[in-house]
Amino acid sequence: MIVMEQVPGALGTSASLALRLGQIVFSSASLLFMCLGVEFFSYTSFSYLVTVMGLVAPWSLSLALVDAYSVFIKCLPRQPRVLLIVIVGDWALSFLSLAAACSTASVTSLLATAGTSYCPSKLCSRFQFSAAMAFLSWFLSFASTLFNLWLLPSL
Repeated sequence: MIVMEQVPGALGTSASLALRLGQIVFSSASLLFMCLGVEFFSYTSFSYLVTVMGLVAPWSLSLALVDAYSVFIKCLPRQPRVLLIVIVGDWALSFLSLAAACSTASVTSLLATAGTSYCPSKLCSRFQFSAAMAFLSWFLSFASTLFNLWLLPSL
């Protein structure tokens, strides 16, 4: 039987806290580079990325607080229903963020090949960096989902 302390990225562990902090950093960076001084709302995929990253950041922040509480108080959450809610939320947000990152990267690539009249090089590089940060956020979110899913049958 797998014990919660043996699963490195499961809810309530220090590895999960590190994953959540990474999600917060990357989703916030994606939002920052998309929104600062840029009219992102002219393309639907950019608006979608901003919406999804705007959901990922508070979700990850709230679960980071749960992880921090669990790490410092040494009280691991072992309720299967709570873990199932976390898994479903992580799963949904990870696929939404993957879709947003892919659509943003593809539209940015299309705009970059269309020429500088559609996307100046400085603007396109900011869009590309925002998409890259969204991909990194997705990777960490999906890793959290897999670690928690691995733990669920043992509860």
